[in-house]
Amino acid sequence: MKLSHSSITLLSLISLLFLSSISAQICQRSCGKQILTFPFGSDPGCGDPRFQQYVNCDQQKLTLTTHTGCYPITNIDYTNQVIYISDPSMSTCSCTQPSKGFGLDGDAPFTFHDDTIFALLDCSVSSSPIYTLNGLYGDGNNSKAPLCDNQGTPICSYLYSCTPFSTINLPISTCCIYAPVNLGPSFEMDLKKLQCTSYSGLYSYNGQESNPENWKYGIALKYKFNVNNEYPSSCAQCEKSHGVCGYTGPYNSFICNCPNGLNTSLDCFFGSSFNNGLRLLPWKNGAWLMYILAWSLVWVLL
Repeated sequence: MKLSHSSITLLSLISLLFLSSISAQICQRSCGKQILTFPFGSDPGCGDPRFQQYVNCDQQKLTLTTHTGCYPITNIDYTNQVIYISDPSMSTCSCTQPSKGFGLDGDAPFTFHDDTIFALLDCSVSSSPIYTLNGLYGDGNNSKAPLCDNQGTPICSYLYSCTPFSTINLPISTCCIYAPVNLGPSFEMDLKKLQCTSYSGLYSYNGQESNPENWKYGIALKYKFNVNNEYPSSCAQCEKSHGVCGYTGPYNSFICNCPNGLNTSLDCFFGSSFNNGLRLLPWKNGAWLMYILAWSLVWVLL
C-alpha cells in the first residue's frame, strides 16, 4: 500500500520527535561536590551562555577561566550570588611564591565582591607606580606614599609576620593593600607592571583578624542574572519540573533539559511545543512510550 503525502509527513514528524528525544544531551546537576543550578552549567548548552564560557566543569572540577589563567572554584553561594575562587599562584601565610597577578575579562558577568582584599607583596618602593611623590612634606626629601588603603597596614603587618615572609625579612613598606576598585575598568592586576613579586587575596578573617594562618584566602566575585538581576521565570518553572535550564541554537534560545535527556521549550511536565501545535506527551511516561506510539501509528497507516 502506498502512503499518502500527509501520512509521510506525519511519520517524518513522529520520527523527528523520537530521534530528538533520545539524542538530546543531559546536563549534569553537579560538578564534583558542587551543586550546579542556573546560571551555571556543566557543559555547552547548559546554564546561561554568558557564564558558560567562563565557568566550566572539567573532569568533575569546576573552574573559572579568564585571560590570566584558570582558577578552581571552591564554593558558590547561590543565596548571595557569590562565587569563591582560589589562585594556586597567590601567596598565603603558609607559603610565598611569585605570581603574575589576576584579572577579569572586560565582558565577564562578574565583579569583585566588597569583601575581597588584595595585598600586593614585595613591591619596589623606588619604581613601582603604586608609589608616588607625596606633596604633604616640604623637607625636600621627595618622600613617597603608596596609593594604597592606609587602613590596610595591620593586614600587611600580620602577613609579613608569617614564617615564609619573616624569613625573607621584607620591609613592611613593600606591602600595599590594593582595593579592587583601583584595578581599573578592566579589573586588571598586572604585578609585572606594578613591579610587585606576588600578591595575596582574602575575603574573610574567619573571626580571627590577628591570626593570618586562619584567614580565608581566595577571591570573592559577585554575579548578576541580568541587568535587573531577575531570575528568569521560564528557568524557575523548568527547575520546578526537575529540569535544568539551558540554551540552544544560534540565538541561544531557552530550553529545559529534562532528566531523561529531552530538551523542551517549556518544562519537563508538558514537553515542547512545535509549529503545528502538536505537544509531546509528558516525558515522565518515558521514551519507550513514544517509540511504541510511533510504530503503532505506522502499522495503522500501512
